[in-house]
Amino acid sequence: MANLINLENVSKTWGLKTLLDGVSLGVQSGDRIGIVGVNGGGKTTLLEVLTGIEPPDAGRVSHNSDLRMAVVTQRFDLDEELTVGQAVVEPLGLQTYEWASNAKVREVLQGTGVVDLGLDTQVGNLSGGERRRVNLAAALVQDLDLVVLDEPTNHLDVEGVQWLADHLLSRKVAVVVVTHDRWFLDTVATLTWEVHDGRVDVYEGGYNDWTFARAERARQADAIEQRRQNLARKELAWLRRGAPARTSKPRYRIEAAEALIKDVPPPRDTVELMAFSKQRQGRVVIELEDARIDSPDGRTLVDHLTWRLAPGERIGLVGVNGSGKTTLLRTLAGEYPLAAGKRIEGQTTRIGWLRQELDDLNPERRVIDAVEDVATYISFGKGELSASQLAERLGFSPKRQRTPVRDLSGGERRRLQLTRVLMSEPNVLLLDEPTNDLDIDTLQELENLLDSWPGTLVVISHDRYLIERIADNTYALFGDGNLTNLPGGIQQYLDRRAAEDTATGPLDLGERGQEVVDKQKGLSSQEEREIQKQMKSLDRKIAKENERADALEQEIAALSEAGDFDTIAAKTKELNAVRNAREELEMEWLELGEELEG
Repeated sequence: MANLINLENVSKTWGLKTLLDGVSLGVQSGDRIGIVGVNGGGKTTLLEVLTGIEPPDAGRVSHNSDLRMAVVTQRFDLDEELTVGQAVVEPLGLQTYEWASNAKVREVLQGTGVVDLGLDTQVGNLSGGERRRVNLAAALVQDLDLVVLDEPTNHLDVEGVQWLADHLLSRKVAVVVVTHDRWFLDTVATLTWEVHDGRVDVYEGGYNDWTFARAERARQADAIEQRRQNLARKELAWLRRGAPARTSKPRYRIEAAEALIKDVPPPRDTVELMAFSKQRQGRVVIELEDARIDSPDGRTLVDHLTWRLAPGERIGLVGVNGSGKTTLLRTLAGEYPLAAGKRIEGQTTRIGWLRQELDDLNPERRVIDAVEDVATYISFGKGELSASQLAERLGFSPKRQRTPVRDLSGGERRRLQLTRVLMSEPNVLLLDEPTNDLDIDTLQELENLLDSWPGTLVVISHDRYLIERIADNTYALFGDGNLTNLPGGIQQYLDRRAAEDTATGPLDLGERGQEVVDKQKGLSSQEEREIQKQMKSLDRKIAKENERADALEQEIAALSEAGDFDTIAAKTKELNAVRNAREELEMEWLELGEELEG
């Protein structure tokens, strides 16, 4: 196992805050490290110091001399004059037929959604999220020892997050990733680094292991404090009874976990919350009858949709990017018109909508003032919370509540937006990607709040843990004009998407938005399937020829050291034959692709 990066007694200060204080860490080949911590705690700073983007104030950072590393940060460092193809595949130095016939490159382009953007599209015409995906693709198409990712899942849908996890697990590459996606962290990471108070604590395993370790650490801290307080009483009892000559055996991990959660109540009483919600909302919440919803560009997203939201119903909404999830949410909120059909809203319905866009708040207002502008107190379940208490539960300390809005980070502004939505006391809550820019601690607190929230809930999210915890029903948009109920949840959605996947076909090298020319000779479905089958077979043959070529090249290199020139000549002739056969297969693959495209 090779050592890739070492940090020795590294310190880093930002302003008056020490983010790293005497940190010593190492990254080995094959490590898959997840970095967690609160917003502003130093996660991104650690990443930038680790990769050499930022120099440390003290200490030393050393890299392996042969290290092949790619870094994808939240900074958009792509040249806006480049096309997507120039940014992603041109640095590989390969001809079009070479990378287009490479299964790994095609998988990355399709898995990241870059194909949908169009390889001829100029980077300057892309949104921030689309540029992040291009950056990610440009990193993953390379042959690497280490890939470093900062919040890679923010602009991927549920399917894209699973693809990225599977892709990283399938490659022999070390991974260091900052993420708040708990499913992704639990799936990918074998080590977890928690950044807090200038320190970095290392834990074995992913999210579940880290959560258990934190709970155990808190339990031990409480036990130490309890022991300190009761020291005199225990000492007296020992003197009266005598010291027992026995020790307790160590408990198994599962027994310890069960002990930690034995007194924890269920997340929520669904029956009680639905009954309470019906009292607040009545029978009618929001209903769509025989509705048709068209996208702004004229596509029909859903047609003949009849959907009645029940009081207290908790719904998770999933679908690929561009399927119309946000448009459907806007329709439910009454901010987007129906192309046909009818929308009915209950008389007592009060909608709270968390948009993806940040609220345009007065930058001079303090956080607590921005919250109290909505309300001073709210009823939450059976209890009551003040504006300050709710803000504190969502990560704003009493000191931070006095901070002007202009000094907040993107994640803190998101939390402020969420706090204001909850302070309006809605009985229908529409959440559009609420997990963006939130750290794990805030996510856990948000879930805890929503567990006891008595109202109707519809949430769009790529965070599987969030949907599986707070939603009782899952619906999906597959692009077929229907809203589909998924009793099996997100896993059923992924299984169905995998069954429909046709990602092995040829790549679209054109610009996004380019009109498709009608085929002069249209192919039947059977013919298309046959061509795709042939292309898959060619993919396998090309891979075998590549393996043969690599093996021959290694043999020739070994023979060169031995000076066996006769054998070298024979092996070279064999290598040329393999290369010629590979080129013929690649040309055949490209011809089939052109035939399929018409």
